[in-house]
Amino acid sequence: MSDHILLVEADDGHEDDYALDKGVVAEVRLALTTEDRDRLAELFAPLHPADIADLLEQLDNTHRRELIVLSGPLIDGDVLCEIDEDIREDVIDILPDQQLVEAVRELESDDVVDILEDLDEPQQEAILDALDSTDRLAVEQALTYPEFSAGRLMQREVVTAPAHWTVGDAIDHLRAQDELPEQFYHVILVDPAHHPVAYVTLGRLMSAGRDTGLNTLTEDSFRVFRVDEDEGDIAYAFNQYHLISAPVVDSDGRLSGVITIDDAMVVLDEEHEEDVFRLAGVGSESLSNSTLKIVQRRFPWLGVNLATSILASIVISLFEDVLTAVVALAVLMPIVASMGGNAATQSMTVAVRALATRDLTRSNALRVIRRESLAGLLNGVIFAVVMGIVGYFWFGSPMLGVVIGVAMVINLLVAGMAGVLVPLALDKVGVDPALASGAFVTTVTDVVGFFAFLGLASMVLL
Repeated sequence: MSDHILLVEADDGHEDDYALDKGVVAEVRLALTTEDRDRLAELFAPLHPADIADLLEQLDNTHRRELIVLSGPLIDGDVLCEIDEDIREDVIDILPDQQLVEAVRELESDDVVDILEDLDEPQQEAILDALDSTDRLAVEQALTYPEFSAGRLMQREVVTAPAHWTVGDAIDHLRAQDELPEQFYHVILVDPAHHPVAYVTLGRLMSAGRDTGLNTLTEDSFRVFRVDEDEGDIAYAFNQYHLISAPVVDSDGRLSGVITIDDAMVVLDEEHEEDVFRLAGVGSESLSNSTLKIVQRRFPWLGVNLATSILASIVISLFEDVLTAVVALAVLMPIVASMGGNAATQSMTVAVRALATRDLTRSNALRVIRRESLAGLLNGVIFAVVMGIVGYFWFGSPMLGVVIGVAMVINLLVAGMAGVLVPLALDKVGVDPALASGAFVTTVTDVVGFFAFLGLASMVLL
């Protein structure tokens, strides 16, 4: 293990997480202060590109700029691939054009495309001019495909073989190549028209005899994706069907490239992260974002939340008389709203995640709604008894305990239903449930909770 990687004890007591040693960050800052290039090179030498990317993300803007200027070629293409996208833009702006060209020249085509997407046109041209004609054509073609599509995600470096070849033919062909992809897991079998028909894993290829036909070693997991297919659907398929790599075809069914599991899992991780952020109404953020950018991303949904809160306040204003007459209601109101909101968030989180993983569909939606509603009802009954007793002993009023208990049952039942129905409805009309569900579900539980509690109180207590 490198001296610069520290084993960090996780909260659960398991020592299985790695992080950049804080001492390295401090030493890098000291080397920047003294402008010691040799010390920087010494510190960087044992670090993985992902660790260097983490280091750049942990530094403030001033130290980051100094590090990039001093470190020179230590910031290579692998580091640019690992770094957070928002930070990458700043890094690319600082790097001299020639250094940027050298950094991406040796990367696979999919990684080059990923970096070029963040550049302005002059920088793109500088890098494209540095690529050989074949790589340039592949990258330019990839950039013509829609963003977040298979065409952008795939790499053009593919290992293929005619379906009628033997293992010996394939091995001799591979050994004769001057350059092979940095990572590949299958040899893709193609027909004379260059349509992918199957693939063979490297393990089966190397363990079979030379005279064995490749078409007898093919895998059942073989799947093909179109260049315009959404990368989220592809990541789902990789996870669902345990794929390692998969060919990508053009509109005529000809092989265009291949998607590997590392790229698919990056997409899947980004999808999960995006869902978590959107559930909180913050969009895609990182610790490196500027204050202004954070405000811009959070403001719209805070505005929506304000509007829905006003709606709940209007409901409360309808019962001013009962609130004035029974002051205890004002004390207990937040309990009804809080319990309903938490119960709805629980159901909503399960529903949004199930929609993202496609576990919640039209065929099982009714069963899920029924399950969540029943769970809300049972929890409501349990807490109704608790709050009924609390209400009686706290304020000495048996009917007040009954009112808050019944309101609790109603609100938790509605919370369970709304937590599923709202994400389903938003998904049906094409609105991202992860982004919009929270505000609407909270509004439903607040309005229903206040109306049930205050309405019952006005009928029973006055």
